[in-house]
Amino acid sequence: MAGLWRSYQLLIAKRPWTVQIITAGSLVGLGDVISQQLIERRGLANHSVRRTAKMMSIGFFFVGPLVGGWYKVLDKLVTGGTKSAALKKMLADQVCFAPCFLGAFLGISGALNGLTVEQNVAKLKRDYTDALISNYYLWPAVQIANFYFIPLHHSGAQIQQCWRFKVVSGKRTFTTSSETLCAARHYGRSLKLGNFN
Repeated sequence: MAGLWRSYQLLIAKRPWTVQIITAGSLVGLGDVISQQLIERRGLANHSVRRTAKMMSIGFFFVGPLVGGWYKVLDKLVTGGTKSAALKKMLADQVCFAPCFLGAFLGISGALNGLTVEQNVAKLKRDYTDALISNYYLWPAVQIANFYFIPLHHSGAQIQQCWRFKVVSGKRTFTTSSETLCAARHYGRSLKLGNFN
């Protein structure tokens, strides 16, 4: 295990962007497998590989690049490793980035799920506020720890591991991120946007 960790460290030092994107997609996919098997208890025979592939694609092409890029920008906007800097980063993240990221994430998920534009807008109107409130239960604390203790090149992976943390609101279940999907931010609530099969 130590050898695997050293190899990961070398790769992330050589190709941080690529490794963060691959890590994001892999962890979002793993989070969906965990969700289907341990939370939804589907069993291997009823596991939706298609849903896992869709979630992985969101991790590879949306979550990984966007969160990785945001953390680089945030690290330039707020410098230093102090508690005050971590608090400022968390505030910027939760006030500026999280609401936009969540809306985009839910919209992309809906589109991949086959929703029309009208259905997606209606779903966003119905679910966005609850998902954002759930985001704020978990993410401020996670992000303060993330920004204070974890080096920038590991932040994306840490966030991806938390992204699929399960929270249920009424009859609807969501995954939030900031983003997210432990496996999102991004990783608040577990994403089950309609029937993601």
